[in-house]
Amino acid sequence: AGRAADVSGPAANASVNYGPLLSRFPLTLDAGERMEVLGPLFYREQREADSTVALPPFFSHTANPEADSEERDFLYPVLTYDRFGGESRWQLFQLFSFARGSDQEQNQARRFTIFPFYFQQRSTDEARNYTALFPFYGQLKNRLFKDEIRFTAFPLYARTRKRDVITDNYVFPFVHVRHGDSLEGWQFWPFYGHEHKGITSKTNGFGEAELIAGHEKAFALWPVFLNQTSGIGTDNPQVQHAVLPLFATLRSPNRDSTTAVWPFFTWTDDREKKYREWDFPWPFLVVARGEGKTTTRVFPFFSQAQSTNAQSDFYLWPLYKYNRLHSDPLDRERTRILLFLYSEVREQNTATGKAR
Repeated sequence: AGRAADVSGPAANASVNYGPLLSRFPLTLDAGERMEVLGPLFYREQREADSTVALPPFFSHTANPEADSEERDFLYPVLTYDRFGGESRWQLFQLFSFARGSDQEQNQARRFTIFPFYFQQRSTDEARNYTALFPFYGQLKNRLFKDEIRFTAFPLYARTRKRDVITDNYVFPFVHVRHGDSLEGWQFWPFYGHEHKGITSKTNGFGEAELIAGHEKAFALWPVFLNQTSGIGTDNPQVQHAVLPLFATLRSPNRDSTTAVWPFFTWTDDREKKYREWDFPWPFLVVARGEGKTTTRVFPFFSQAQSTNAQSDFYLWPLYKYNRLHSDPLDRERTRILLFLYSEVREQNTATGKAR
């Protein structure tokens, strides 16, 4: 099961296999070669322009001279170093980090973080400077998935901005007020919340007007009562209602779904992917029929599931398990007995016929 050999014809002569002691073989999907010594304890791989040397879990180094980039990991994720051109970042335990780089206007910036207490950035563009001492007072820019964050005596007050949407939080996460382009909303969590967004548009990179769908959202006694309409203004608006765990429904031109005693008993009619599915109860008994998906499952005795590019079967789980994924140029099969006792993997590049 551990044997890895190239079976693509003349290239097979480049393979060397001495069990777990030494294995060298050409890659299947990319141009390159991989060598492994003592199983997973040491490997060296050349994948086109990428070159990797690793002694897991102690050290690994990947370099790409063409892209002028490199990665160094020491006892990952304890200490890591990443560099791409003139941009780089060191981090220790994801708590201490140093980073430097430049933006499209070539403004240089340096960041220093002691997570989650201290955040600092200094740039040649003073408008990008910020300092934050959490939880007392501060400001961050383009951090933590937000364009801007301001806070004072957190969680008493915090303001976040993501593009045009501004959210003012009071005693986070219980009360917030949100506004933006055709958007208004508020919540007193977990008792009640409501948000409305009208249909808007923006100009894309080609100078064309692009529609931005609207939505209507509301909840009460979260997560018990939920009502949501999304995709307003598109050809596939979706309406969802839920009183959990009693029932949940979804209605749209492309898909209908009804669940009772969530998430156990569900009926789905997916007109876009062309299949219907019954779960009674999920995940033990599942039946799906249609062009896009065919499934018969009686867990843990057997299951046969197939979609347009994937197949998944098991018998007396976890005694026997089979998976196949076909997504050009990759065709990959894996057969397992008792999950890790026996495993056989076969990969083929459908464009070149190369296999391993």
